[in-house]
Amino acid sequence: MSEILTVEQIQKLIPHRYPMLLVDRVEEIVLGESAVGIKNVTMNEWFFQGHFPDKPVMPGVLIVEALAQTAGVLVMKSMDVEEDNNKLVFFMSIDKAKFRKPVVPGDQLRMKVKKIKSRGMIWTFEGQAYVNDHLVSEAVYTAMIADNKDAK
Repeated sequence: MSEILTVEQIQKLIPHRYPMLLVDRVEEIVLGESAVGIKNVTMNEWFFQGHFPDKPVMPGVLIVEALAQTAGVLVMKSMDVEEDNNKLVFFMSIDKAKFRKPVVPGDQLRMKVKKIKSRGMIWTFEGQAYVNDHLVSEAVYTAMIADNKDAK
């Protein structure tokens, strides 16, 4: 699928909002299989105030979160959920996380996610984040899709 999803379309598929929405655009989607998301990293990001004030570096955990949000968009689009859906995505595990290079203001993260397996509402992905075609981070993670009313 060559459709590009804008931030407005992304917000209709996943519940994240500023400051926790970490995907600006989804450029490629193969339904049920893979996606490529984009995050433009700017000096205006809230986390740079404290991480680190004299040498701003995007926290690795937020890079993994951005990968997971990209996968969440893929899952919701693949499930053909209605706009403004009532679904939530919860991490179940994060494995094999590696952080190879710092991500700094001015970088553009290109997040490639690929489904490893899915069973019902449980999905496992491998994700890689790149800056200028250089691998900066990777992880394998599992998430559960739940109805918002069931998430207590």
